[in-house]
Amino acid sequence: MSSSSSVRISLSFIFLALLISPSVSQTCKSQTFSGDKTYPHCLDLPQLKAFLHYSYDASNTSLAVVFSAPPAKPGGWIAWAINPTATGMVGAQTLVAYKDPGNGVAVVKTLNISSYSSLIPSKLAFDVWDMKAEEAARDGGTLRIFARVKVSADLVAKGKVNQVWQVGPELGPGGMIGRHAFDPSNLASMGSLDLKGDNSGGTISGGGEVNAKIKNRNIHGILNAVSWGILFPIGAIIARYMRVFESADPAWFYLHVSCQFSAYVIGVAGWATGLKLGNESAGIRYSAHRNIGIALFTLATIQMFAMLLRPKKDHKYRFYWNIYHHGVGYAILILGIINVFKGLNILKPQDTYKTAYIAVIAILGGIALLLEAITWVIVLKRKSNNSMKPLRT
Repeated sequence: MSSSSSVRISLSFIFLALLISPSVSQTCKSQTFSGDKTYPHCLDLPQLKAFLHYSYDASNTSLAVVFSAPPAKPGGWIAWAINPTATGMVGAQTLVAYKDPGNGVAVVKTLNISSYSSLIPSKLAFDVWDMKAEEAARDGGTLRIFARVKVSADLVAKGKVNQVWQVGPELGPGGMIGRHAFDPSNLASMGSLDLKGDNSGGTISGGGEVNAKIKNRNIHGILNAVSWGILFPIGAIIARYMRVFESADPAWFYLHVSCQFSAYVIGVAGWATGLKLGNESAGIRYSAHRNIGIALFTLATIQMFAMLLRPKKDHKYRFYWNIYHHGVGYAILILGIINVFKGLNILKPQDTYKTAYIAVIAILGGIALLLEAITWVIVLKRKSNNSMKPLRT
């Protein structure tokens, strides 16, 4: 066999493999569907490997759509929605598709999502018909939703509708729709769909609000990691160990106060950012992280006011104030570090960020252990020297 023939055969096999295997660079224009309907507009949606084909009929203000996406996991679900009142998922009039666990056939249900805690099939706020779902086995288990929906008069006047799309994991007990992930790609899967797009393919806009929310999440995480997770531990180390050295008095006190006050100001800014994010994310709750954050803010505020009520060293209440001040301080220290790790688990940044914070805490812990040993040696030596001094007569 000649070398040219071998090359031709190899290229033929490669071409055949490309035809059989799903294309990694697939676009909406390369998709085909069952049935004979045509959709003049198609969009490569920017998140979750999703596509949308649609056709708007102005004569009866109806929108025919085909939404395609791979579920988050095998046996999972996909969803496409119109939100008449907002840009997020809460309030969305949703079409959900999944494979029926009983017979493996793809089905589509409707959800009127009032909150993330109530994902129960229910009637939509507008008419919807010609609903069906199918699995595109050639596209790696991609599911498709077909439907025609009635667009309300106020949305027709605007010329745009807020669309939201999502993918989720396998169904829960009893076939219940489970929560989707809250990764950046999931949070950014929304935009506005132009009903007046030309036949060149339609348009999609939006995402600025979501990008701003992701930016605020990152700012919230950085502020709290620096304040509760780093500056407060440093301030505690200064107070516990520097005051043992006589030459450091009263410098250690001013360093301690400056460090803790700076940590408090930064922490309050991070706490306020978290409250704003919570108000803007209806239905999304991280109860443990939120409750610890409230406890931190409360304890730190009490600690700041306690500095104004600090008794003198020889005052009879100074002993009790010390117990209170140290107890609250260590509580802030422990809760702050715990909440930073909870925040990292929520944000899910690159592993390097979590590794960097662990390294910082390990270094501070190592310094604390070293200073603990040194200061104990100094304290015991002082006690020994004082006990050897002759008594005055």
